[in-house]
Amino acid sequence: MTALRDAALKSKAWPFEEARRLLKRYEAAPPEKGHVLFETGYGPSGLPHLGTFGEVARTTMVRRAFETISDIPTRLVCFSDDLDGMRKVPGNVPNPDALTGHLQRPLTSVPDPFGAHESFGHHNNAMLRRFLDTFGFEYEFISATEFYGSGRFDDVLRRCAERYDALMAIMLKSLREERQRTYSIFLPIHPETGRVLYVPMKHVDGAEGTVTFDDEEGREWTLPVTGGNVKLQWKPDFGARWAALGVDFEMYGKDHSTNTPIYDGICRTLGAKPPEHFTYELFLDAEGGKISKSSGNGLSIDEWLHYAATESLSYFMYLKPKTAKRMHFDVIPKMVDEYHQQLRAYPSQDADKQAANPVHHIHGGDVPASDMVVPFTMLLNLASVAGAESKETLWGFIRRYAPDASPEANPQLDRAAEGAVRYYNDFVKPAKTYRPPSEPEREALEALRDRLRDWDGERTDEALQGVVYEIGRERFDPMRDWFRALYQVLLGADQGPRFGGFIALYGVEETAALIDRALAGELAKA
Repeated sequence: MTALRDAALKSKAWPFEEARRLLKRYEAAPPEKGHVLFETGYGPSGLPHLGTFGEVARTTMVRRAFETISDIPTRLVCFSDDLDGMRKVPGNVPNPDALTGHLQRPLTSVPDPFGAHESFGHHNNAMLRRFLDTFGFEYEFISATEFYGSGRFDDVLRRCAERYDALMAIMLKSLREERQRTYSIFLPIHPETGRVLYVPMKHVDGAEGTVTFDDEEGREWTLPVTGGNVKLQWKPDFGARWAALGVDFEMYGKDHSTNTPIYDGICRTLGAKPPEHFTYELFLDAEGGKISKSSGNGLSIDEWLHYAATESLSYFMYLKPKTAKRMHFDVIPKMVDEYHQQLRAYPSQDADKQAANPVHHIHGGDVPASDMVVPFTMLLNLASVAGAESKETLWGFIRRYAPDASPEANPQLDRAAEGAVRYYNDFVKPAKTYRPPSEPEREALEALRDRLRDWDGERTDEALQGVVYEIGRERFDPMRDWFRALYQVLLGADQGPRFGGFIALYGVEETAALIDRALAGELAKA
């Protein structure tokens, strides 16, 4: 057993904790199906968002952790409930009025408002798969429309008809009295209108595997439960899917946690063992509200990738999954820099620390080196003082700071420079507010400028940071007032980089000139 496997067997990193719990499931014997099955579910009622990605990313982390401690083969299935009826028209699609006439039809029977795919469900499935492929996930995609229609679900659906009363007993306990009178685990799909019907069943024939009901016009119909003629309500569908596929592990958001006994009960009633569960906290928008696919109030994957590389998003998903976190644009710079800090630390860590390092789980143990010789937040500040409109502007400074760096040799840095310019122009530039210095601050800035003009020492981060500290220590108590003045007066921000590193990157003479502009009031007028 390798040192890493030894470390994984005792690591407190949450993916390894989940993997060890899952391994206990097969202590007595390996799975009869020959593999351990991980599943993630997706409701394609709106465009995919980062929460959807996070579920697949985190499940993949547990899958890779399991593969570290076990030789049992694994599979990951991404299941799309695209047979679900469209309950409302999403507000973030073109020509929403054109979809109104298709309410309650399965999403794969609703026209694509974007005009690119066979249906709205196919469009959202394609979006999801493109996003997941961007991150290199290894998964198998299953469409509910295909799953029900092809017969793959038929055995379990017949079992649902046979054990209808027991399944209904589980569900009815969770419903209000009024809802109980009309509820059925089966939702027939009308043979003529194609709508998913929420109607009570007049009769369920377990032996024949059929349901009888009246449609909304009072006409009686009898349909087989197989072949895509009905679908299950979403809670029974959850547990029945576990039974049909033999799912061993599934995670879902806190909003599902109260339904866990229902899901498990459905699965057991259908003769299968429920999977191991992992419940994560929900993501919040900028105002602290729950992110919703249909309202589009969260970041999209494309929006994140407009500013930062995929790995920074994976890093965000790894951190404290059981803690609610704001998912807004302002988290991106911090995630980029923390991710690269962990990359730089990884090679020199022992096996125990590597097992606890987020980048191990992000990359499945195949951890790349970081080529970010300049942090993302520093690039943002450089873009600010340089008024950068392109990454080429930043590279002019980067090459002087790190002569061996280049876009070809440092692709991570090149991608970050491009993202930093975009982020600066979209978020930093509109919010910049410079202020003039107070008299004590003016005197300190003049002293720093004069020292920089006369500077003949090493132009390193540490040497220049020493000068900044020296001037601040003589004049400010606490020192944070000095750094706040530097950021607010010179950068137009409340927070900023390690200032010695900024001087080394931007340039000694350039920083002296920047101070002159601030002292002359030119920055505050901008």
